[in-house]
Amino acid sequence: MRAITRRALLGLGVGAAAAAAGGIAGCGADGPRAGKATGGGPIAAVKPIGDGSTADTGPQPHQPPRPTPLQPGETPPQFVVFSWDGAGEIGNGLFPRFLRLARDHGAAMTFFLSGLYLLPESKKDHYRPPNNPVGASDIGYLKDENVRSTLRHVRQAWLDGHEIGTHFNGHFCSGAGSVAHWTPDDWRSEIEQATAFVTGWRTNTGFTDLEPLPFDYREELTGARTPCLLGQDALLPTARALGWRYDSSSPGGLQRWPVKKEGVWDLPLQSLPFPGHSFEVLSMDYNILANQSRNTTRGVAANYPGWRAQATATYLGGFRRAYETNRAPLFIGNHFEEWNGGIYMDAVEEALKTMADKKDVRLVSFRQFTDWLDVQDPKVLAGLRTLGPGQAPSGGWRNLSASL
Repeated sequence: MRAITRRALLGLGVGAAAAAAGGIAGCGADGPRAGKATGGGPIAAVKPIGDGSTADTGPQPHQPPRPTPLQPGETPPQFVVFSWDGAGEIGNGLFPRFLRLARDHGAAMTFFLSGLYLLPESKKDHYRPPNNPVGASDIGYLKDENVRSTLRHVRQAWLDGHEIGTHFNGHFCSGAGSVAHWTPDDWRSEIEQATAFVTGWRTNTGFTDLEPLPFDYREELTGARTPCLLGQDALLPTARALGWRYDSSSPGGLQRWPVKKEGVWDLPLQSLPFPGHSFEVLSMDYNILANQSRNTTRGVAANYPGWRAQATATYLGGFRRAYETNRAPLFIGNHFEEWNGGIYMDAVEEALKTMADKKDVRLVSFRQFTDWLDVQDPKVLAGLRTLGPGQAPSGGWRNLSASL
């Protein structure tokens, strides 16, 4: 595992210097949550798309009931979105581990798939990244056997009711080719290529023994997270033109109810209370790591138990702050990585288990949350936005609606 450079930390908005200075680190109530999946059995009708890499198989299984508007004075659900950047199975078993966890607790998640994870390295010259050499990638390419595993787990994820978004391709966070400098046209090229790698994996890999991904990716794709949370301003015009409904690339947000930017729901990772510190930390495993082991993903092992407990407490502290006050949605970002002995994977698992059975909690994907937002009365949402982090409505939810 390569060390985290100071430049990479700054690209994620974390920065050891900011942490040392105490700054913030940064990378309807009705119906049940997304139903527990049964493993995604046989699909009745399969209509191949293109070369057969993907297929139209009808409505996605295990979706929650159609959302309804929140009534004035009604307590909002507590939405929690667990999301995964890259979503590649690299042989560590983390992708299937969290599919099982979600299944066991009736949770839906969002998997931001990196398009290059479905492109063999032998075909890397197919990728022409904006402002970078042909075939370049700051996250490398997966081995062929890991491409196969990723395809199987992405397929299962969709059948289990999860969302497949995009984390684009080459993950460029520094230098002249950084996504921070890309234009709307650069983003369109990157999106078109990411989509092509997902919809053309059969041609690119030559795999003939795997079933197609059971969705039309061009219809499925409605949101994203950019590498290192950079470049959102230039991405949004393209996202809007493509009909995307949300973006989760803001470089940091607060635990408040969201707004739209340029017609697209802005759903950022959020600053959460960081136990033992006077500052807050962004709600992502990498950012917690950067404030614990600083410039390495393999810190001193003796610190792992304390860091694991601190990471778990960070997620649960943010959850409680929202759940007991303004009910703002909680967004948590992750990677399928075993940084610092896998403690962040253990922390997010423990946090999900603790949240799952609480009253009014909805463990949903970004798309499912966006579905709920889109049917709400704008006046009701405006009222929710008046509540700051940790601020409960004075006199209760009925008083909030009466003041609108």
